[in-house]
Amino acid sequence: MTGTTPKPPHDSSVLRWAFEQSPTLLMVFDTAGRLLRLNDAAVQTLGRPAEDAVGKRLTELLPGPEYEDAQRRIDKVVTTGDSDYAELTLRLPGETWAHDWAVSTFPLTDGGSGVRAVGMVVRDYAQLQGARERLELLNESRSRIGESLEVTGTARELADVTVPRFADVVAVDLFEAVLRGDQPDPVPAGPVLLHRAVHRSVRGADERTTAGLVHQYPGSSVAARCLATGRAELYDPAPADAVRQLIGVTPSGGRPRYSLIVAPVRARGTVLGLTWLLRDTTVRRAFTPDDLSVVENLLGRVAVCLDNARRYTRERGIALTLQRSMLPAAPPQHIAAETAMRYLPAGGGAGACGDWFDVIPLPGARVGLVVGDVVGHGVHASAAMGRLRTAVRTLADIDLPPDELLARLDAIVTHSGPDRCDSDDNSGQIPGDIGATCLYAVYDPVARTLAVSRAGHPPPVLVTPDGSAQIIDVPAGPPLGLGSLLFETTELALPDGSLLALFTDGLFEGRGLDPDERLDQLGHALAAPAASLEDLSDRVVKAMALETQADDIALLLARVQGLDRAQVASWDFRADPAVVAEARLRACRKLVDWGLEDAMFTTELVVSELVTNAITHASGPVRLRLIKDRSSLICEVSDSTSTAPQVRRARLSDEDGRGLMLVAQLTERWGTRNTSGGKTIWTEQPLTGD
Repeated sequence: MTGTTPKPPHDSSVLRWAFEQSPTLLMVFDTAGRLLRLNDAAVQTLGRPAEDAVGKRLTELLPGPEYEDAQRRIDKVVTTGDSDYAELTLRLPGETWAHDWAVSTFPLTDGGSGVRAVGMVVRDYAQLQGARERLELLNESRSRIGESLEVTGTARELADVTVPRFADVVAVDLFEAVLRGDQPDPVPAGPVLLHRAVHRSVRGADERTTAGLVHQYPGSSVAARCLATGRAELYDPAPADAVRQLIGVTPSGGRPRYSLIVAPVRARGTVLGLTWLLRDTTVRRAFTPDDLSVVENLLGRVAVCLDNARRYTRERGIALTLQRSMLPAAPPQHIAAETAMRYLPAGGGAGACGDWFDVIPLPGARVGLVVGDVVGHGVHASAAMGRLRTAVRTLADIDLPPDELLARLDAIVTHSGPDRCDSDDNSGQIPGDIGATCLYAVYDPVARTLAVSRAGHPPPVLVTPDGSAQIIDVPAGPPLGLGSLLFETTELALPDGSLLALFTDGLFEGRGLDPDERLDQLGHALAAPAASLEDLSDRVVKAMALETQADDIALLLARVQGLDRAQVASWDFRADPAVVAEARLRACRKLVDWGLEDAMFTTELVVSELVTNAITHASGPVRLRLIKDRSSLICEVSDSTSTAPQVRRARLSDEDGRGLMLVAQLTERWGTRNTSGGKTIWTEQPLTGD
């Protein structure tokens, strides 16, 4: 049996079917803007029969300013004969929220007599617009999330990106270990305890729940299930307990309906916490599965950034702990200088640097003041700072002058640099103490003089008792580790009560001021009246520090005070063994004047031994000096030779060699230092009373 070919429909029927059955809204208006014809999709969208709509203007069917704009576009096409395109946000009858529509309005002509009617094609643009918005959200997240190296800062960046463009409420809950910088434990079975890192709402100041709170979620809660399964979930409508937890109220019959996405924050196989995203569906559409996919994609990047911030927080904490453990815990008490010190670590993404300071007691009631700055940040910078601080204390212990101490320190850094650069742990990296800077100053309260030298470091500021401030002119010298130039020492006399300010360059970081302006600002802060040196330190840091500090600040203040003349006694003797008895006699008389009779026996022995050695092994005059410190008696014997004595163990048959050993055992400590004219041997005895 032969089949028959269906008869094709008439052209007019095809056109009618295409018009009526198109899923796109199609409407035709006359030149007066009245509706002539509309298809089935338009009838369904308008929510009224076609016979009720025909003959009416659009504003009669759909009142509102947005539809008045559409009606004006129709009238404009009639007048101009030009097509029009617009993307309008409209809420149609029966819809709970407005969304985007693409509206094309065009003239219908017969080819010669002008506009006879106006056609309108309306496409629901919401799905395409939603896809575009989701893509823009992901693109923006790549540039805006991850700038902060703080855990809470990264969480805030997520909230900044998503509220209000994607969600009405966003909250990030993290395990406490993450906020500390530690690796969190595996997710526990049952109830979970989370700390809120950030909470952001379109309601702003009206939000009930704030960041910083601790939330315990029962095992049956949305949060516990999300962490246990490790999967993001979409809830529409949102569970009442979750809504209450996020906005502080429980939705009821008269309350808005909410849509919720809750997703775990997981990086490198470890769950760090979870994220809540809430929408009010009375003002915008509910979350869709496409939105859920976007959230999973977005949180994949956020989780990596959070974990990086966690690791940085941990490393920064280690560096700060290491650095603070190497800095003086409290200002040491010293008769020559009252000191105060401040260390302010860098903020933002810089982390701990290698800034440091130290106050070193020196023989002869002198005091060494040190401040330094190490290149770089983190643990390596803190470790390099520790090496330098130890080296400076070691060199200061042998009582080197400032320029020689820096020269020795430079040699240590220069010679140790290549080995560390070639090591497996730091391949390709320059050690932090290569290019480090340092300033070393020694104040002598007897002579009331300051000797200072610097290696590429900012010079100190001196504030005299009359309140005037000036930078001490000290030749810069090269940074440590270069080994190319020499260091020089500047010496100057200081009036009693002078204030010295030693600091690192972080104190002037990023202010855009020239040196004179910086000096004026610092000098004004230093010269202002203050109840104590501690208060003055706080004032200076507050005045000079930036809100976002990119570099560490180390500040050491020292108010120097010379020794009273009555606390020092000095005598010169000729190089004759007969003067040893006179030296003992004068020393004992001075001890009686000071009320230190208890120290007389030891002092007699020390004076006798040191003066005898100086006369025996040196040439020229011998000077004996006694200094009564706050807690010790200092005995110094100077001669014209530079040969330092050495303690040795005398054999039974030796007739000498025991004197210096007795001196070392009877005094608290002793040593020798070179001077411009020879050397000085010194001892210190603790004082048991005034």
